[in-house]
Amino acid sequence: MALLDWIVLLVTLAFIVIYGSWKTKGSKNVKDFIKGGNEAKWWTIGLSVMATQASAITFLSTPGQAFHSGMGFVQFYFGLPLAMIIICMVFIPIYHKLKVYTAYEYLETRFDLKTRSLAAILFLIQRGLAAGITIFAPAIILSAVLGWDLLTLNVIIGVLVIIYTVSGGTKAVSVTQKQQMAIIFIGMFAAFFIILSYLPQDISFSKAIAIAGASGKMEVLDFSFDLNNRYTVWTGFLGGTFLMLSYFGTDQSQVQRYLSGKSIRESQLGLLFNGFLKVPMQFFILLVGVMVFVFYQFNISPLNFNPAATGAVMDSEFAQEYNELNEQHKDLVMQKKSLQISFAESPADLQLKEQIQSLQGQEMENREAAKELILKADPSQEVNDKDYVFIHFILNNLPRGLIGLLLAVILSAAMSSTASELNALAATTTMDLYKRNDKKEREDIYYVSVTKWFTLGWGILAILVASIANLFDNLIQLVNIIGSIFYGNILGIFLIAFFIKYIRGNAVFVAALITQALIIAVYVMDVLPYLWLNLLGCVLVISLAIFIQMFSRKTAT
Repeated sequence: MALLDWIVLLVTLAFIVIYGSWKTKGSKNVKDFIKGGNEAKWWTIGLSVMATQASAITFLSTPGQAFHSGMGFVQFYFGLPLAMIIICMVFIPIYHKLKVYTAYEYLETRFDLKTRSLAAILFLIQRGLAAGITIFAPAIILSAVLGWDLLTLNVIIGVLVIIYTVSGGTKAVSVTQKQQMAIIFIGMFAAFFIILSYLPQDISFSKAIAIAGASGKMEVLDFSFDLNNRYTVWTGFLGGTFLMLSYFGTDQSQVQRYLSGKSIRESQLGLLFNGFLKVPMQFFILLVGVMVFVFYQFNISPLNFNPAATGAVMDSEFAQEYNELNEQHKDLVMQKKSLQISFAESPADLQLKEQIQSLQGQEMENREAAKELILKADPSQEVNDKDYVFIHFILNNLPRGLIGLLLAVILSAAMSSTASELNALAATTTMDLYKRNDKKEREDIYYVSVTKWFTLGWGILAILVASIANLFDNLIQLVNIIGSIFYGNILGIFLIAFFIKYIRGNAVFVAALITQALIIAVYVMDVLPYLWLNLLGCVLVISLAIFIQMFSRKTAT
């Protein structure tokens, strides 16, 4: 990284931390600290909701997902607009009417304290783990850039977020997220147009799309009912809708964003803004990844994008074999380059398309062989390199200044998402567990102080989780898997509360415990794709609660 990149990166991050702390210091009551004084306008809510969901993982993993698997991942978000409409019609009016600080407060008014506490604890478990991952993701990036150890980076990133989140609470999170989203949009658009400018002179955007399509990267819609396929139209609309309903309707990190709205209407407009902008935004980020794929059809890419993995095999007895694979890989790229230029001029030529696909198949075999060599050299190395694709492109191809900006994009996303999570974790711990069970009468300022201490505590825990985390198949999938294990159950509890009035607290509590155990078992046994766990969890807890309530009535009579 050049000096200019360091300046851009450090100035951007310093501005966010200092501005967020200065703009929102001095909250004197719980309403100001947890609900931002109910002053947020709809555009602030919309951007804050988007920024909370769009963590560093989004900008780190999604382009890599598209590079390897194409545009199909966008189907994951197809249920989002529908979920936003349902939440606007059902959830928001109830939350605002009851003037709750957390979503789980409502469950006590409808059921009982133990059901409220159980839902809050399930949220704390899954969101506490996710907060660690949102710190871990950008730490990987800077580790690759700077060569620093992950522990140091986890601590630095976590502390930066803790500073302004502890200082200003919800308002600090919302204020800084507007600046963070502006940086994110500027950086991603700049990267997209620079990638296009790097393509050969005769390769226009439409030709680039045709090249990507020849390799199957532009297959957006999959209407199959194959349960082994994680991303289809059906998983998006069914599993995705339930996941989004759970996340945006019952996850305090999101609920807290729109509970800060000036009115019901402002909160509803903010969520609708998110619902109809999020899918195009994710489509665009995936498209950036596809354009990176097209770029590497004309330029040499590494056999494995993880620099640590490459370094490990090159320092081992398998270096010679790896070099031979690398030479074959370079030869394949040169062959593809010639064919891709011809195909761009004649996209209807099926013979050319078959030749390109054959070379793509050979390249995939080489990459798999490279992974095997890496694991032989060092079994502890991470060979799944999806999360390294975009950062490799940034560091090795973008001009000075823009590298710093793109790193600032990824770190801004990490900070915005982590800040929301810590803010929500602290609010839930304070209001649903500590204050609810505190028998003493205390002033508001006391609970502001308690919330700040819980923010610090959850921040430290997130840093610890980040420090022991390991890469999964793909970071963005890992976050969604964690959510899917818990969200369906929580959503089912809320749907019972809203719509099935005869079910009481004991039935829901027992049903939720059984459901959570079953969902974890289903995931461990790998029976269903993880997105279906949201639907299964929701249906299970509702069905079990109905059965238990009916059984208890019969027993009583």
